[in-house]
Amino acid sequence: MDFRVSCCDVFIRLVSRTTLCALSLLCFFAAAIAQEPATSPPPQSAPPPASTQSPAPADKTQSPAPASPAASQAPKTTDAKTEVSMQDTGTTFKLRVNLVQVHVVVRDVKGNPIGNLRREDFQLFDQGKPQAITNFSVETPQTRRERAEAAAKTQAQEYDTPPDEKVSLPERFVALVFDDIHMRMDDAVVVRVTAGRFIKQMTPSDRLGIFSTSGEVNQDFTSDRAVLERTLLKIIPHPLIGGGVTQCPDVSHYMGDQIENKHDTQALAVIAEEIVQCQFGGDETKLPAAMQMAEPAAMIALTAGDNENTYTYRHLEEALRTLASKPGERVLLLVSPGFLLTTETLEEMNIIDRANRANIVINTVDARGLYTPDLMGDISQPNADSIKTAGFKASYRVSAQFEQQFVLTDFANGTGGTFFHNSNDLDTGMKIAGAAPEVSYMLGFSPQNQKMDGRYHTIKVALTSKQKFTVQARRGYYAPKKVDDPAEQAKAEIQEAIFSQDEIHDLPLDLQTQYFKSGAEGVHLSVVSRLEVKGMHFRKADGRNLDQLTLATAIFDENGNFVTGGEKVLEMRLLDTTYDRLSRTGLTVKSSFDVKPGKYLVRQVVRDSEGAQMAARNGAVAIPF
Repeated sequence: MDFRVSCCDVFIRLVSRTTLCALSLLCFFAAAIAQEPATSPPPQSAPPPASTQSPAPADKTQSPAPASPAASQAPKTTDAKTEVSMQDTGTTFKLRVNLVQVHVVVRDVKGNPIGNLRREDFQLFDQGKPQAITNFSVETPQTRRERAEAAAKTQAQEYDTPPDEKVSLPERFVALVFDDIHMRMDDAVVVRVTAGRFIKQMTPSDRLGIFSTSGEVNQDFTSDRAVLERTLLKIIPHPLIGGGVTQCPDVSHYMGDQIENKHDTQALAVIAEEIVQCQFGGDETKLPAAMQMAEPAAMIALTAGDNENTYTYRHLEEALRTLASKPGERVLLLVSPGFLLTTETLEEMNIIDRANRANIVINTVDARGLYTPDLMGDISQPNADSIKTAGFKASYRVSAQFEQQFVLTDFANGTGGTFFHNSNDLDTGMKIAGAAPEVSYMLGFSPQNQKMDGRYHTIKVALTSKQKFTVQARRGYYAPKKVDDPAEQAKAEIQEAIFSQDEIHDLPLDLQTQYFKSGAEGVHLSVVSRLEVKGMHFRKADGRNLDQLTLATAIFDENGNFVTGGEKVLEMRLLDTTYDRLSRTGLTVKSSFDVKPGKYLVRQVVRDSEGAQMAARNGAVAIPF
């Protein structure tokens, strides 16, 4: 019996910058096995639909686009004797056991990571109920290096890659977000210098992006230290209100909140007295008129402060969306003096919710360092305090400065991050909050009797010993939702696996890359996958061994930006003789992509329908110019 495989690849580039992480790409895979040797004409590609247009060049922030419904309804091109065939209908996967992974860092009282813990040293609770830790691993610089070296072995086989063209896989993405809306100039100078030293400590597998809450700074992820250092020079305060102009009356966001939301009559009287002093020359007979002017002034201050917060949340969400599209470990490091939380905290919770759904940790650093209460306020913004109001205004400033830290605490605690504050050692703060810890642990558990309701579950990680160690871990996760369409469920699970860097070994998968120059700048990149058929779960029917494979491949550049990708669906109806043969030789599938010279990360995920098993592998290729 002769085994022949032919394939036709069609790839779709994403056309929307706002869509992130959608990975089901329209692809075709055709393979035919004849029961008796025969000569067949060359396969022909199916003509595209009339509405199909040539794909535009993929933008660096784009993500894969989902396959069109029309494609999933296309008929199968099979006959009774076909053993391996193309199938364009939707896949039907069983729900995979939900494995929740919790990344944990344990530190002593000096902030040093603890590296000698074992599985039995941890306790893990889901909604207060103890869980069995089924997966346990220790992450160190050596394990990260070994993983990178293993992936580098998949570099191109047809050409010898020069030593200086070896690929350093991006494993860790840090979005460094400066809150330049609320930051003062003296704080900005200090954090710029500290961030510069942090950049110098980056490892080859780190990618850093620099963003600001004002939107004035937006540097995409890169390993180019010179570019990052130049970007830091742009970090200066960009307040939306104030800016050194003395107001009369001088009403802070905190005072506006106290008056309008907390109904503080004393604060209202202080503002009225300030109006008397600065607008009516101290004429106390004008106090009733000043009282009528005080409340509108408080409302204006509250609205302006809330607008600044809304602007801050908006750009934090943009940084989160960009970070969520990166493959690997993702951390958002927010450097901010903090800002006031009024009664409207929905936007804050939305930030925490978005980060948790994307498995992003938010670490926060108080840009003020170890500060003392500033009774006079920001020296760059002169105030209008009078003798009668100075004491009250000073007390409100102290209260506001204290409450500013709560939002930073919430972001860190809500996502399992670290809040570094009350210290002038910002170098250590950034190292703890932004750098990969020397030792960390990965705990995995499968929730028992979990309802597929999409609800948030709280997680607690504790130590069995009584030592005074601090445990940093995510605080919760969202249970998966029950999806009536199994194809949609499969797409979601494959998408989640693609944008991770964790390797899955349910199915033995070997991955290699090859490339061929095709013109002055074009390169034809092939990803060759070899699967062990023996480990798959086939269903026996009508004398055939039935199973269906979905192979999803994504190509990222060296900074983690999605470049291109594809998905193949392989339907197998193997006779026993063919199954025996493939059990010995394995199954080889080749996926092809047109790229330009450069360094690329290759990520492939394979799923089979019958056993709901998965495999995921990382690869790398450096294509010289």
